Amino acid sequence: MYDERLVAPMRQELTRLGFTEARTAEAVDTAVRDAEGTTLVVVNSVCGCAARNARPAVALALGHSHRPDHLTTVFAGQDTAATERARGYFTGYPPSSPAIALVKDGKLAYMLERHDIEGRSATEIAQDLSAAFDRHCTAPASVPA
Repeated sequence: MYDERLVAPMRQELTRLGFTEARTAEAVDTAVRDAEGTTLVVVNSVCGCAARNARPAVALALGHSHRPDHLTTVFAGQDTAATERARGYFTGYPPSSPAIALVKDGKLAYMLERHDIEGRSATEIAQDLSAAFDRHCTAPASVPA
């Protein structure tokens, strides 16, 4: 476990964007299994590629015209049971942190593992996420003029 004083600013990078933290296994099930539509799940981490690549990429991608219905995050190395439960939804993928998954109606639709994040720019990762949002997320309702 990491000292919460160290982790808090890293958590806030995502919660400021509208993410809900799932800190228990039950909270993950509510956020992922029980959610209708699409849920972006970020497995947050203290590592450099989370700070330099993953979290900035998520922030960029959320500015895209299509976006997930729900945003959830767990913190690897801190919220152990929640992280383990979230990874249980990532069928066919080994544990990875950071990781970014798009779940649609409780089923994995798209996955970025650490090796897809590490060594790439936030812009490149955001482009991948935006393309996944285009494929799996519904278009936002138009606002009357």
